[in-house]
Amino acid sequence: MHLFDIFSIIGTIAFAMSGAFVAMEEEYDILGVLVLGLVTAFGGGIVRNVLIGVPVTTLWAQGDLIMLAVLSVLVAFVLPLKWIHHWKKTEALFDAIGLSAFAIQGGLYASGMNHPISAILVAAVLTGIGGGIIRDLLAGRKPLVLRDEIYAVWAMLAGLAVGLKFFTSTVGLLLLFGLVVFFRMLSVHYRWKLPSRSLRTGNIGTKSEQG
Repeated sequence: MHLFDIFSIIGTIAFAMSGAFVAMEEEYDILGVLVLGLVTAFGGGIVRNVLIGVPVTTLWAQGDLIMLAVLSVLVAFVLPLKWIHHWKKTEALFDAIGLSAFAIQGGLYASGMNHPISAILVAAVLTGIGGGIIRDLLAGRKPLVLRDEIYAVWAMLAGLAVGLKFFTSTVGLLLLFGLVVFFRMLSVHYRWKLPSRSLRTGNIGTKSEQG
């Protein structure tokens, strides 16, 4: 399971910097940048812990990850604009890695506590996308994870696979991790979207069909 520690590090860096970039786009000061970066990296896990009965104080046992997130935010704050634009081009891949690792870990948390499948699904989804939702709400934006290319669905499917014990060994979980990353990147590349309905047009379909 040591590989998942590496994936968590990558995901923490990616999510923390993502939150920092959103804050800078909204012209927040350094404190706002730091808050949004930390919320994006840890917000989903905190909400998950509350819902499945894990003490919130376990967050402080992740001191190394917290310091890594703070450092990532500070690095993001001082990066040249050219580097930031380059990062954002590859952001989807790192985001997919973070989504996959955190969703699987959230599912494993709930499964290890013998929670029902519904709780496992919620834990996986909240861990994978919760931080991004809180980030967007604090930034005054509509949550992108609920209206962008298919995103939350992959976290849900990862939780379902964990809950139904389709993947139980380390090799199996690594395979699941790879599948979630692969399909998330496919949905980005081909712009897969769930059906939606706009009351402005009265039509039902995907956004691409409406626009």
